[in-house]
Amino acid sequence: MQVLTILRRILPGTLRGRLMLTFLLVVSIPIATTGYVLEMKGREARKEEKLEKLFGLARILDANLGPGFEWLLADYRGPDDRAAKIAYLNHRLAAFTDSVAEANPRVGVGYYSKALDAIITYGPSREYGGTVGRSIPPEHPGWKVLGSGEPTVETGPQVRGMIMNAMWPISRHGQVVGYIWANELADDIARQDKAMDHAILAITLAGIILGLTFAHVMSAKLARDVATVTAGLARMQHDLGQPIPPTAGEIGEIATAVNAMARALLDARSLNDNILNSIADGVIAVNVAGQVTSINPAAQRMIGVPSEDAVGRPYRRLYNAEASFASALLDTLESGREHINVILDYPLMEQTLRISASSSLLRDGSGRAIGAVAVMKDLSEQERLQKQILRADRLAALGEMMAGIAHEIRNPLTSIRGFLQYLETCTSIEEWQAYAPTIIRQVDSLNRIITELLEFSRHRPPCTGPVAINGLVREVTLLGGAKSADRIRLALSPELPLVEADGEALKQVLLNLVINALQAIDQDGTVTIATASDGNGQVQVSVADDGVGIAGEDLEKVFDPFYSTKPTGTGLGLAVAHRIMDAHGGSVTIDSEPGAGTTVTLRLPLKHPAEAS
Repeated sequence: MQVLTILRRILPGTLRGRLMLTFLLVVSIPIATTGYVLEMKGREARKEEKLEKLFGLARILDANLGPGFEWLLADYRGPDDRAAKIAYLNHRLAAFTDSVAEANPRVGVGYYSKALDAIITYGPSREYGGTVGRSIPPEHPGWKVLGSGEPTVETGPQVRGMIMNAMWPISRHGQVVGYIWANELADDIARQDKAMDHAILAITLAGIILGLTFAHVMSAKLARDVATVTAGLARMQHDLGQPIPPTAGEIGEIATAVNAMARALLDARSLNDNILNSIADGVIAVNVAGQVTSINPAAQRMIGVPSEDAVGRPYRRLYNAEASFASALLDTLESGREHINVILDYPLMEQTLRISASSSLLRDGSGRAIGAVAVMKDLSEQERLQKQILRADRLAALGEMMAGIAHEIRNPLTSIRGFLQYLETCTSIEEWQAYAPTIIRQVDSLNRIITELLEFSRHRPPCTGPVAINGLVREVTLLGGAKSADRIRLALSPELPLVEADGEALKQVLLNLVINALQAIDQDGTVTIATASDGNGQVQVSVADDGVGIAGEDLEKVFDPFYSTKPTGTGLGLAVAHRIMDAHGGSVTIDSEPGAGTTVTLRLPLKHPAEAS
């Protein structure tokens, strides 16, 4: 971490500075590396060239020697003296040695005889003739050549000074009789290396300077283009309608793309503004500080505050702060919880609105919360209209129910009145005894109708407790199908959980459904009662028959009071069942097809609504 901190402090802070540093590294390092490699390769090539030259001269001297020193001494007629023999050999070979040396300036060549242990020639003789006759010291590398018979190169101080010396063995008849050398002063080689180093260094520096000059020009242009784009982006923060001026190259393509994005954002903003301005629901957005950032015209009309008085102000100042009001928008902003269609009383300064509010968090592109938004719908007028509709519906339902009651009661009353008129003039006790049971049955029919009507209209809270639905079904089967047990089939789930419910009320519902199903089938028909758990906290009971079914126009009215397709029915059975299921937080649905049968399905929550709360 400390190294990174130091690097951030050292590195240039501007784009141009970083580009220049990058160009410097990218240009100078390869060029310097190339120069260094060229210099090393040049030294190796120059060394190989000089060695090839020196060994070539040594091979020329070897060829000139012929059969060897003994062959030359065959013509010697002088005294048997070492010095005289050396002088004779020098006389025979020095001219050629000097000619080779003269032809290759700064090069020294010569012969050494192993038998005489002496330098025979050293050309050019004018410079190194004084060395003729000398023996080489024991540490001289020439002894290595004489011993191994292999060519050798040595660089170091020798007779001539600091030299690079190529030594070639003189082999005759399988014997090393001496060696030939060809050498060059190390100072000359160093001067050549230095000259080449200077040339490579000059070329390297010229390449670096040229590269940096090019980098300077390119970075300056790039910096200007980047500055143009940066300035354009700064203007766009306040006005998306101001495009970035066009430039050349890839930066120009970036500017064109940014301008296109700005136009798209401007169009999207215009579209959003048009949508917000045209919708009938109020929309208010706040930032993380709870200040209003946007309010559409519908919200302005709803709360009676214009946009210029709302935007930038705390949202709490838009309503009566002294009233007890839990704002869904502020709750979402503080807790992150979203609200969907929450009914609230919105306390304004002069009135209280009944509204439906939905709120959610606003997030930026990285998912960070930047505020919240609420959509509010004024329910005051809607509730007023709903109340009128409900009132009208209740009056219409009451009228239909009164008509049904009047129809159901009129028939027994008409019968009773007719019998009484007849008996009023009758003096026979037998006739009274004959018609009395009929009158009593009509009175019982009236009493049954009134009892069912009272049961339907009485609101009695369920007496809940744990109920085993399978056991309840078996009990109802015995009660409702005592004479038709063979026509009832049970398909009960073995692991059905207990239900929090009013067992007697559910028994009444099931008994009514079983009786209806048995009345709908013929002698060969079947009623199937099935139970199951849907896995979502509900128990399902279905009563299915394969009877006559219900017509489509009648299916919509089967839950209406006093509507019945049976000649003797009162039309209150399914209406009472529907009310009982509503009281339990459940539902009852009917699927039927004429001629194919009917299926009534009850769905009950495991927990009664009062228990679940």
